[in-house]
Amino acid sequence: MDETKIQNQIEELNRKLDIVLEEIELQRRHRREMDDLKDDLMRVGTDLYKTAVEELDEISDSFSSADLLHLGKKLLRNVNTINKAVEQLESIKDFFEDFAPISRDGIIDLMNKLDEYDRKGYFDFMRETRKILDNVVTSFSPEDVRALADNIVMILSTIKNLTQPEMLNTLNNVVNVYKNLNIKVKEDVSLISLLKEMNDPEVKRGLAFGIEFLKNIANQPKELNVNTKQ
Repeated sequence: MDETKIQNQIEELNRKLDIVLEEIELQRRHRREMDDLKDDLMRVGTDLYKTAVEELDEISDSFSSADLLHLGKKLLRNVNTINKAVEQLESIKDFFEDFAPISRDGIIDLMNKLDEYDRKGYFDFMRETRKILDNVVTSFSPEDVRALADNIVMILSTIKNLTQPEMLNTLNNVVNVYKNLNIKVKEDVSLISLLKEMNDPEVKRGLAFGIEFLKNIANQPKELNVNTKQ
């Protein structure tokens, strides 16, 4: 019984000893890693120090410790301003984060609309319109353009009058009559036959209309002069 107890105590001691040895090994490994890290940091620190010395040596003529001290004081005096600037930057960042989905949707809508215009032929029409502009530019001189600028008001007034409903109806009737004209004139027309035609009421109305039209055209400049004086 005593031997069993002693044996158990020995095994317990061995187990604890193994734990102690394992812990010692872990400590040794950790110390070795720390030493390696320290050596690496020392090498990096040395390189950084040498680099800093070389760089500072290059700017030593235009830099002094007083300048650095002045900069530090200035930064400390403007801490509130720097904080406000940082807050504004954060606000801008938040704005862009909130605006990003909207802008993405807007770009998608724009692309869809451009695709719709392309399918409808808007861009082809614009390309062909450019050819029209090229022809206009090459066909008119600068003097023509200046003359157009001087008379643009009269041209637009004429176009405005032509686009009135009654004028459009009249022009449409004239065009339809011209399209349906089927006039055949004999080669030998005598004065007597013309005088006979003058007795036709339609001919009389046509001549009367023509005479009144010519009279109105002849009187038009007088009316314009009167309006100008007024």
